[in-house]
Amino acid sequence: MKLTPLFLFLAVFSITTQAQELEKEQQLDSVVITSTRIDLPFSKNSRTITVITQEDIKKSATTNVADLLQQVAGVDVRRRGTAGMQADLYIRGGGFDQTLLLIDGIKVEDAQTGHHTMNMALPIEVIERVEIIKGPAARIFGQNAFTGAVNIVTKKNIGNSVSLNAQAGSYGQLHGSVMVGSQLENSSHIVQVSRNTSDGYRHNTDYDNQNYFIKSSFNTNKTPINLIASFQERKFGANGFYASPSAINQYEETQASLIGISSEIKKDKLTLKPKLYWKRNQDMYVFVRQDPSIYRNLHQTNKVGASIDASYRSNIGITGFGIDVAKVYLSSNNLGSRNRFMTTMFLEHRFTFIDDKLDITPGVAVNYFSDFKFHAFPGLDVGYTLNDELKIYGNIGYTYRIPTYTDLFYSDPTTLGNENLDPEEAIAEELGIKFHTGNFSLSFAAFNRDSKKLIDFVKENETDLWQATSIRDLNTKGIEFNAAYGFKLGAFKQNIRTGYTFLEDDLKAVSSNFSRYSINSLKHHATASLQTQFIKNLSQNIIYKYAERTSGESYAVVDASVNYNLKAFEISILANNIFNTTYTETNLVPMPKGNLLFGVKYTFK
Repeated sequence: MKLTPLFLFLAVFSITTQAQELEKEQQLDSVVITSTRIDLPFSKNSRTITVITQEDIKKSATTNVADLLQQVAGVDVRRRGTAGMQADLYIRGGGFDQTLLLIDGIKVEDAQTGHHTMNMALPIEVIERVEIIKGPAARIFGQNAFTGAVNIVTKKNIGNSVSLNAQAGSYGQLHGSVMVGSQLENSSHIVQVSRNTSDGYRHNTDYDNQNYFIKSSFNTNKTPINLIASFQERKFGANGFYASPSAINQYEETQASLIGISSEIKKDKLTLKPKLYWKRNQDMYVFVRQDPSIYRNLHQTNKVGASIDASYRSNIGITGFGIDVAKVYLSSNNLGSRNRFMTTMFLEHRFTFIDDKLDITPGVAVNYFSDFKFHAFPGLDVGYTLNDELKIYGNIGYTYRIPTYTDLFYSDPTTLGNENLDPEEAIAEELGIKFHTGNFSLSFAAFNRDSKKLIDFVKENETDLWQATSIRDLNTKGIEFNAAYGFKLGAFKQNIRTGYTFLEDDLKAVSSNFSRYSINSLKHHATASLQTQFIKNLSQNIIYKYAERTSGESYAVVDASVNYNLKAFEISILANNIFNTTYTETNLVPMPKGNLLFGVKYTFK
């Protein structure tokens, strides 16, 4: 019998109702969501926000951010191969150019193409939590947050410790990392170095990934000064990753780096959060690995920026305001030398009424781009807290995305960019409900997005070049459901989580004879995890993911892990795709069959 998402949910939910002994879980309300301009506890936000905590990460049976995000319903990570070496990030049916990634609140989008977004995904060892905002976030962050945003929050302090981690497994996978923490009287420091290599799970899918991460906080007893520096280099065979599946000798090297300095200044009712940052991305793509002279692209993108976020608490609520300025430089043998100056200013205010039960937050962000002039993004969030456990909310917002440099200027033997493209734009609405009591939580949301001027590549005759055009209109609507339940069996805690998203896309027809634009969203997306422990120091995790795309293709994948803790040692076994499902996530690239990864971690303090 084929397991449908609905059947899966009913089966899992029935298990949760049989548990007799309950345990109070840590309240998410204690987590302040930092990816919004006005810092609020999780339960106070009137948006759909998912938080992946450090404990969730430990029990996720994953080794990288790409695989971790795949376990969230409504988030579509389309991977090419293992270890998240190359992956594209989608939220609620949008494109990979329409999702924004942040590191500690710093926007790290790439002006060349959103295809490089996940190049900046940090090693999971340094991550404290991941905050996912679904729905239009342009009012909060400006353009690129067309369908949502993901904020990776790094660890602040791990004390005086040293962690050594080694893993080995299928396809010649070798992973090793060292993380050192230092806690001084008025400062703290984290240094992490890791390297991941593999021979590849098929021809020309080998990889070599190196990661370097530093985070330091100075003057921690007064006004803190935080420094973050990250460098990631990836070299990998890209068999069929981008062109047709017959292009088996493609190769790519990427470098992604970030340096940021931030602080938080509090004075009475005013809070200021200034940031300075420099983000760099380099991408070299070779069509034939053995002979780069046949076709080779080299792109370098630099973004230098400064921002200040502020909030002020008064008798009439909380006012958030701020400004973000940045300059982007692109150097490319295909796209040319380009630069862009951009500014984002935002203002919002959170009103509360009826003994703080009703919250209303209107706001607006105004962007200026030197090549696309001014754009404004108004929005409104409304929430009503019925009691301590139940809240209903709704939001509406205008959002847009300016074309990437690839959209504007890319050229190859079959494709031609268009420097006269218009920005993509959309208006999105959402209604939702959140319920949380003790160790059970439930959320439901219905959403709608009307997108206009989406960029498509079209042509009139079969022999013509594909030409980028702002021509497509698309309506996307859907529902989303999430539930989590924790209970005890004997002395040990068990956890069950489920999620389900349904999407329906209505793509409007265009007059051109040929069009490249295709919808292949996750029409049905179900996720579930079972985290169990029956013996002291030994825990098990099972992860289920079901996907059915609008193309009709469907597949179910099951991952699992076992962890054994013995004082300073942790021994793990990760098993991916344990039932050998045959499937692809993008561009007809076959994903690996069942594979194992064995790990040993030693931490001493």
